[in-house]
Order: sequence, then structure tokens, then C-alpha cells
Amino acid sequence: MKKFAFIFGILLIFFVATPVFAQQSTTIPIPKIGINIGTSENPKDVSVTLQILLLMTVLSLAPSILIMTTSYLRIIIVFHFLKSALGTQSMPPSQLLAGIALFITFFVMAPTWSKVNDTALKPLMDGKIKLEEAYDKGIEPIREFMFKNVRDEDLALFINLANLKRPENRNDLPTYIVIPAFALSELRAGFIIGFFLFIPFLMIDMIVSSILMSMGMMMIPPMLISLPFKILLFVLVDGWNLIVGSVVRSFS
Repeated sequence: MKKFAFIFGILLIFFVATPVFAQQSTTIPIPKIGINIGTSENPKDVSVTLQILLLMTVLSLAPSILIMTTSYLRIIIVFHFLKSALGTQSMPPSQLLAGIALFITFFVMAPTWSKVNDTALKPLMDGKIKLEEAYDKGIEPIREFMFKNVRDEDLALFINLANLKRPENRNDLPTYIVIPAFALSELRAGFIIGFFLFIPFLMIDMIVSSILMSMGMMMIPPMLISLPFKILLFVLVDGWNLIVGSVVRSFS
């Protein structure tokens, strides 16, 4: 009897309290979020929307723009060739090489980005020039840097591929021609530097292999013996200083 009374009391409380809680919950405002797509009679609304979409697209492509229009491409190629020439599989890590290459890129591109900041970004933020004029002034220092390091053969290749007439000077070249030509030139320069990096380490591998063959120790991997000697040679000649200095000086 007591159990039945207890259960009946719980059910009574439940049925009485439920409408009260429901009434209280209805007084709590629930936010409503909606997206409305309609027509606009003001062309400026469409222009602002397109500018926002363009800005989001540029931000998503920022890493590619950084790689393709700066010195980062050549530097990271040289570092990976160096890692392969030394024969070290995981040292230094790829993330470390990418970070070092990024900061060296900041060092190399500092004068160019300073010109962009002084001629385009600051006047735009101060409201002295419009966005289109800021782009025209900001792209000029970057184009100047790319022109200093691009080959005429690579420019001619993309001009022919685009079926364009031969321009009178480099200022008449569109930017979409200059960027892939610059990237191709950087790939070539990085591979040339990588070839010369391989020569001294390849000689050490050949010498160690010849010694092991003459001693009849053919079961020992030559890379296992030559790796300490290559690291020792690299440290004795101050290899990081030489390579970073040479790569930075290779930019005009």
C-alpha cells in the first residue's frame, strides 16, 4: 500500500509539473538564424558580395601564392636535395626544413614586401587610394622581383602557349604569364643547386664503397659507413652557413 501511494505521488507530481515546466520553457526566447537570398536593386550590394567572395578565395589560395611568387620554392627544393644527399631519412624533419625555408623567405622578400606596404597597403588603409589602384601598385614590386629571377626562355614558353603577341617590354606581360614562368625558373635553379650539392657526398659514397669492396666487406651497407663521414664533412665546412648564404645570394 505504501509503495502504491509512493508511485501515485510521483506520477501526480510528474503530471502537475510538466505543464508548468512547459509553460516556463515557452517564455525562453529561442534564437532563429536564417539566410535570405533575394533580388537587389542596388548594384553596390552585388559588388560588395563579389568582393567578399574574392577575398575569401584569395585567403584560401594564400599558401599557394606565397610559394609561387616568392623565394620559398627554390629554398625548399635545395633543402630537400641536401637531405637526400646526406642520406638522413628523418633528420632534419620536413616540418623543420619548411619552417626554416619560410623564415629565410621572409628575410629575402622583406625589401619587396616593404615596398608593397609603403606604396599600396598603407595608402589603402588610410583611404587615399581605392582597391584597384592599390592592387596595381602592390603587384609591381612583386613583378619586379619575379622579373629579376625569371628566364627569358620560360617567359617565351608561356607566351607561345597562350598565343600572345610578343610584347614590346616586360611591363606589357600579364601577371598570369609571369607567375608560372617564374615558378619554372625557380625549379630549374633549385635542381641545379641540388646537383652540385650531390657531388661531394657522392664522392664520399664511392670512396667508402671502393674501400669496402677491396676489403671484402660486401655485406655491410656502404651508406651505413659513409653517413658519419658525410655528416662530419658537412659540419667541418660549416655547411648550413655556406648553403643558406649561397641560396640567398643567388637571388638578384
